[in-house]
Formats: sequence, C-alpha cells, structure tokens
Amino acid sequence: MTAFFFMESVLQQQLKIYQQRINQKLQHHLKQLHHKHPTIPRTLVEATEYATLNQGKRLRPALIYAIGDALNIPLNQLDSAACAIEFIHSYSLVHDDLPAMDDDDLRRGQPTCHIQYDEATAILVGDAQQAFGFQLLSNDASVSDTHKIDLIQILSQACGIEGMIGGQMMDIQSEGILPELTQLKTMHQMKTGALINAALHMGACQSPLYPQLKEHLTQYGQAVGLAFQVQDDILDIESDTETLGKPQGSDQAANKSTYPRLLGLKKAKTYRDQLIADAQSCLKNMAIQSPFLSEFTLYIAKRGH
Repeated sequence: MTAFFFMESVLQQQLKIYQQRINQKLQHHLKQLHHKHPTIPRTLVEATEYATLNQGKRLRPALIYAIGDALNIPLNQLDSAACAIEFIHSYSLVHDDLPAMDDDDLRRGQPTCHIQYDEATAILVGDAQQAFGFQLLSNDASVSDTHKIDLIQILSQACGIEGMIGGQMMDIQSEGILPELTQLKTMHQMKTGALINAALHMGACQSPLYPQLKEHLTQYGQAVGLAFQVQDDILDIESDTETLGKPQGSDQAANKSTYPRLLGLKKAKTYRDQLIADAQSCLKNMAIQSPFLSEFTLYIAKRGH
C-alpha cells in the first residue's frame, strides 16, 4: 500500500507539470483571440474560455507529452497536438451535457456551459473548440507538413464518425437496452477509447520509432481506454457528486448501458483489473521506458473522479 501511494505521488508530480504546461498553452491561445480578432463576439470567447479552462484533468494531453518525452520528441513539437486533443475533448463534453444529450447541470463542479450561458451559445462553443483544435494543428510552424497531416488524420478519425461521435450515437441508441459485452466494448472503444488511443499515436507519430510501436500503442490504448470507461461506470455508482464534479448516478438515472449494469459491480471491477493487466503487458512489449505511463496505468483503476 505504501509503495502505491509513493508511485501515485510521483505520477501526480509529473502530471502536474504536464497540466501546468497545457493550461498555459490553452490560456495563451484563447487570449490571442481577444487581441488578434476583436470582432469576435466577446460572449463566445468568454464562454469558450469558461468551457475549456475549467480544472480538467488534462489526461489526454498528458499522454501526448508522456509518450513524446519517452521518445525524446521536444515538447514544443507536441504543444499543438496537446491543445488540439483537449479542445476536442472539451467540445465533446460541452455537447454531451446539452439537454438533447445527457442533460447535465454540472461539469467539473461548475454549472455546465448551457446552464452558465444558454443552449445556443454552448452549441457554438463546442463547434468553435472543435475547429480551433484543427486550426492549431495546421498552423504549427514547429511541426513538419508531413507530420501535420499525420496528426490531423489521427485526430479527425478518432473524434469523427468512426470514433467518438459514432460511439456517442451508439450510446444514445443503447439507452434502455442491455447489449452484449462485445457491443458495449465496441461502443466504448469508439466513444472513450478512440481519443485516448489518438493521444498515444499523436505523441509518438513524429518519432522514427513510430512504425514499430504503432501496433503496441493501439493495443495499450484500447486496454487503457476501456479500463478508464469501466472505472467511470463504477464511480457513477460508488462515488458522490462533490467528488465527481458532476451528478452522481446520472448513468443509472438515464438507464444507460454500463459495465456494472451488464456484469454486476463485482465482475465489472474484475474486468477493469484484467484490462489494467493487459495494458501493463502491452507496455512491457514496447521498447521504451516511461515510468509515467506505468504509473498512469495503475492510476486508472484507483482514481476517484
């Protein structure tokens, strides 16, 4: 137990460094909107800042930085990718919270964007975040044109109809229906796992070692992404609103398809732990050293929000 808490503190220290970096970059880019484009409606800019700079865990940007660090890629060549994936993730949350989707009033302990402003503004904020992410990737002078195309292809596939959006549609259609495990797995590999997988590939694709790491990264990302979702489902039952920063029990109230509902809580935890073991095995097969990724893998099953 003592060893785990030590590892967790090391993880949190490095995660804090990555979080500080990505928060500074996000703030910088959003501030530039005020200075470079004064004609943009101020409410839209303020609402975008509200939805983006709201104490997110920044796990996806951290994965980009961590894999890049392990492969000796300068962090300045990873900044636009880290910002882009966080803008995409944030936009998905803004839209997920809307009344037509999950209809949530709280996000990260604060009123959701459509509650703080209004529905139309929240829709436009999500649209703006999505477009801004790709704009940052395409304008990054520190990344080669070839790698820009790689990054845009990875992210667009992960967040589009083959990934996050397709998974979200499957989630909506499955409400009130208890699917088989393989169907639930596919849905969450698309809805949650695709962006986590994309983060790993976006962090590695500028390295000459990327071709030989590609398959291992995919296997690791799929295992970690599913474990992350299973733990989310468990926390919806076992945690509380204050800790989660969003309404506890919202999945149950919406009659959503979750792993505890399908497998039972005990078997869902067993499945989560097996996915963590699979992810650890994938890490061992990669010819890179990343204490952060090793500890992050363990953290997935222990996190409280």
